[in-house]
Amino acid sequence: MKASEYKNYDDLPLFLNAAMVAQVLGISAASSYELMHEKDFPVLKIGGRMIVPKEKFIAWVDQNTTGGSA
Repeated sequence: MKASEYKNYDDLPLFLNAAMVAQVLGISAASSYELMHEKDFPVLKIGGRMIVPKEKFIAWVDQNTTGGSA
């Protein structure tokens, strides 16, 4: 996994594409596209493009983060 160039939420652009979502979450591009097709994932569709508003992405991460129970 490649290290993310983003060190905190402030470094993120206002809108994220699938490649950026993948990089931030440390997942593959294919997994990012799958995630962006999930019903509860905050995607803005413009024509054929899917982008994720930064603030909605941060809220989604917060809402879907649980304590690490192994």
